[in-house]
Amino acid sequence: MRLVSLVCSNTEIVHALGLASHLVGVDDHSDYPEEQLVGLPRLGPELDIDIAGVASLEPDLVLASLSVPGHEKVVEELKRARLPVLVLDPTSVADVLRDIRTVSAALGVPARGEAVVGEMEKALESVRRSVAEGNARDDGGGGRRRGRPQVLVQWWPKPVIAPGRLSWVHGLLELAGAHSPLGAEEVRSRPMTDDEVAACAPDAIVISWCGVKPSKYRPDVVLRNPRWKDVPAVRLGQVHCIPEAFLGRPGPRLVQGAMALRRVVESAESPEA
Repeated sequence: MRLVSLVCSNTEIVHALGLASHLVGVDDHSDYPEEQLVGLPRLGPELDIDIAGVASLEPDLVLASLSVPGHEKVVEELKRARLPVLVLDPTSVADVLRDIRTVSAALGVPARGEAVVGEMEKALESVRRSVAEGNARDDGGGGRRRGRPQVLVQWWPKPVIAPGRLSWVHGLLELAGAHSPLGAEEVRSRPMTDDEVAACAPDAIVISWCGVKPSKYRPDVVLRNPRWKDVPAVRLGQVHCIPEAFLGRPGPRLVQGAMALRRVVESAESPEA
């Protein structure tokens, strides 16, 4: 089967299913696993895909995803070109697990999909157990602050863009024992003003900037903002970096994001100095 993947998360799903060797083309941003993508035709960034280039590869299936804002225009072009396309549109952790099953079924390896989902569920359950164990210690007088900490994930710094309820990150935060500042809003994400960030007073801020290499993340952008000097996350130095690859891509590596968020929560729950 000849496969084309047009977003990073789908490329990683194909890899997890053991079918990376069937990829004949990928988008410009797919970078994992690097060694299996060497030499593959690059078809452009996620929002500017070379449709004629996709067609020239004669794919049996093109994997697209509306998890990338604006990708719907690419999907429309693929359909106009009469290319066989499978479009994913996850907004929750459960959707991500469902999509892995959907892709595995479409590729004729449903058992592999169940195995991948099973491993993810096992890892996510370990995060849930960690939260339960932490709560049990609290009940025993462990000396931690009461209540779930507020953890603000930044997709972008200026303006701050944060996930809402219609994001798998909301579910990951809840799973890890935290609250999301925009968790009550029925949006995938939205910009926040500096004053809004100050008003929600996050206990921790996670930098997970889209399209930026983790080595280029800059906690000082958060720590030096004068409007946030009294925000608990800034005052206590609870500014953390988690690669966007672990939070922004709805695929198997979200489990690494969940574990990283749990470590952030544990740090934010530690007694104040």
